[in-house]
Amino acid sequence: ASTECEVGGFFAELADQGVEAVPVFAARATPYGIVTADAWHNLMNRLDQEIHRAGPLDGWLVAPHGAMVSEPEPDADGAWLARLRRHVGPVPIVGTLDLHANLSARMVAACDALIGYRTNPHLDQKARGREAASLLVRTLRGEVWPKMAAAFPPVVINIERQHTDSSPCRTLFAAADNALRQSGVLSDSILLGFPYADVPEMGAAAIAVTDGNDALAQQVANQLGSTIWQHREELVGQLISIDDAVRTTATAAAPVGLLDMGDNVGGGSPGDSTSLVHALLAQGVRPCFVCLYAPQVVRAAGTAGVGGRFRARVGTPPLEAEFTVRGLADGRYTDSQVRHGGQTTYDQGATAVIETDTGLTIMATTRRAGPWSIRQLTAFGVDPATFRAIVIKGVHAPFAAYAPVCPTLIRVDTPGTTTANLDALTFLRRRRPLFPFERTFPETEPNPSRKP
Repeated sequence: ASTECEVGGFFAELADQGVEAVPVFAARATPYGIVTADAWHNLMNRLDQEIHRAGPLDGWLVAPHGAMVSEPEPDADGAWLARLRRHVGPVPIVGTLDLHANLSARMVAACDALIGYRTNPHLDQKARGREAASLLVRTLRGEVWPKMAAAFPPVVINIERQHTDSSPCRTLFAAADNALRQSGVLSDSILLGFPYADVPEMGAAAIAVTDGNDALAQQVANQLGSTIWQHREELVGQLISIDDAVRTTATAAAPVGLLDMGDNVGGGSPGDSTSLVHALLAQGVRPCFVCLYAPQVVRAAGTAGVGGRFRARVGTPPLEAEFTVRGLADGRYTDSQVRHGGQTTYDQGATAVIETDTGLTIMATTRRAGPWSIRQLTAFGVDPATFRAIVIKGVHAPFAAYAPVCPTLIRVDTPGTTTANLDALTFLRRRRPLFPFERTFPETEPNPSRKP
């Protein structure tokens, strides 16, 4: 229960309610591509075994991300939730969803209630876990009878627009908060979607859960879906080019955090892009810092030793330079504060801090590491205040860590697998029409309850 994620919230709330918790199964990974068929079948076999081992239970708490894709099952979360429902029968299943879930009708049908995070960066996961556990306990005690409905407005919300403390998302969540004041509404959620999954469900969605009232649940979900549709133009990305961002960096209050949207580790990118670094060096904006996934460079630095020098090619596109090794470490660190994802302990594998004679410092890691804690720098002797520019491999998740130390934060339209320029991506399976890819629709306002 000490963990700050939603599962920690499950355990904490159940303990407070005097309800016995039976841990069953958990599996997670840093996002990176599609789950292979072998991995998927192995996970499902283990899930089946653990459900059988647990035996009959009064109710289930689940924590799907909501945007997982596997080779056999593109709607992976919908598939395993449906599998769970077949195993356990008509007992209550209540769960949480990541704010970036691509909601499916299959997920909704498998569960009695689903509750999405309300913050990006994700700082409310434990609270949502507690909320889900409380709802399950109230259901088991006969105090409420959850009825859930969903809406699927045909809108993709650009990742650049998905900061919940800023407009337009602030407006969307204000509408959700207002809907919660209606009598009989137990929960509601707005899901911003994950635009890098090529599945029919990709896009925004809304959920409402009421106390025994199917019609009210659908009405509230539709209202929230309509709100998303009405703000669709504001949800289109406002993109800043690399050149414009670097020019601003040269004069803005430092250190400037350059959010590398095309190489967003939390979105599934490799974490090795040097596009921004090349531009910073070309325009003489120094000193600058970047953390890169570069196992071969870590090995070379280890051979050279602290204080040693070596020549290497780093990242994509390759940056070749002479480096001095400033530090070597095991890559483990902790943060005393809750950051994005509820994480407080980290392990980025063997790590090397190296620098050039021309003002570039690189932290090279042997595991892909998201920039969710400023301790990623300070734990290894790197002082963020000494740089004019810090390249950050994320979009919104790093805000909780970097806003206190970077007076200027700029989301940059960089190339890569998580590019914010949706026109640069090829979709084969998405629904059509879908805004903003299509701007002509058969109706003035599409029916938000229509399933993708």
